[in-house]
Amino acid sequence: MDLVHRKPQHADTRTGRDCGFCHRLDPEFSKRKPMDRWVVRELDDTASAHLTEDGYVKHRMLEMTTRFGSPLEPVKSGAA
Repeated sequence: MDLVHRKPQHADTRTGRDCGFCHRLDPEFSKRKPMDRWVVRELDDTASAHLTEDGYVKHRMLEMTTRFGSPLEPVKSGAA
């Protein structure tokens, strides 16, 4: 194995667990798709540990909400 490539894990499916950070802060966490709720079992509850892009984005939005203290307003299309 060379230094550039990672050693293959030889797993057909990824195992995960619910993200504790999102579970505590998102009132609609239970309505998410299961894959959007999960993080990689071996990692901490971070956005990059989420298995899906939607889970990552929702985690980041929760982080911003907790840092800035208010929910973000959606951008309306066509507003000038």
